[in-house]
Amino acid sequence: MKILKYLLFLFLIIFIAGSIYIATKEGDYQVEHSETIFAPKELVYNQVNDYTNWENWEPWSEESEDMIRTYNEKTSGEGAGYSWKSDDMGNGRISTTSTKPFSAISQKITFETQYGDSSSDVYWDFEEVENGTKVTWGMKGDQSFMEKLAFSFQDESLEDMMKPMFEKGLKNLNKVTVNKMKVYSINVDGITQHGGGFYMYTTTATRIGQVSEKMSPMISEVQNYMDNNNIERIGQAFVLYDEWNESNGTAIFSAGFFTPSQVITPMDSNVLNGFLPNQKVVKLTLKGSYENLKEAWETAYNYISENNLEVADNSKAFETYIVNAQDSVNPADWITHIYIPVK
Repeated sequence: MKILKYLLFLFLIIFIAGSIYIATKEGDYQVEHSETIFAPKELVYNQVNDYTNWENWEPWSEESEDMIRTYNEKTSGEGAGYSWKSDDMGNGRISTTSTKPFSAISQKITFETQYGDSSSDVYWDFEEVENGTKVTWGMKGDQSFMEKLAFSFQDESLEDMMKPMFEKGLKNLNKVTVNKMKVYSINVDGITQHGGGFYMYTTTATRIGQVSEKMSPMISEVQNYMDNNNIERIGQAFVLYDEWNESNGTAIFSAGFFTPSQVITPMDSNVLNGFLPNQKVVKLTLKGSYENLKEAWETAYNYISENNLEVADNSKAFETYIVNAQDSVNPADWITHIYIPVK
């Protein structure tokens, strides 16, 4: 009996010592990972801010075949959230506690475990960098006694378990966001009549490869001139191609806006005025990035050839930018109309 008492006493000492060790063990944790995503900050932020996007890139779904999500009434912004149930990954919930549009998001995530609920603070930081957006995804908190005890018998720490998931999630987010930007469509609307009209513009000659680079400041110059002189603009900006020489690799083009009536500018002004006649045109619509303009123009000219149409003599083809970068950060949303005058 004495031996049994000694053994029980020894076990008690071990248990107390172990409890003291676990209780005094450091319980604070923080794990984070950063990745550069090749997309505008606003677009990346919106992908994270709306929980309905998460199933496209978060890493846990790939390891669970039975995950069921239930979204809150609000799915983006402060107060948004969703919960999940899974035999493979367990149950849990996440909610947004605060947002700083396009710069930061704070969240609270809770995992339901056999030891009770385990909650952590999740944070996101979005920083504009040269090649896109540097995204930092992190989680921090303080482990309970039971959590510290459980991890004492595991080969990996919480940080070791979570960091690979964050790395995988951000790589998925990069892929999904970039692919979303690449979506485009080209549609030939056919033959129509363009009403033409007076317009204000500025002109330049350049290498073909520099057209896109020079286009934006030219449009801004005309827009500022019209605004400063209280001149009304009609519709969106357009570019008129005066000359396009593939063999020499050069182009002469004008950029500007239509006006309700003729405006006479001073002789020394860089901004001039012109007039487009009412004319029959082949119209094409590109929805997507300007990287697809070359294919769009080729599609338009193929349509003209296949339908035995002829490009009008001394005519000037042009583009109008119905939805552009000022309207949407996602190039997939941009809408460009191409007009080619025909006989």
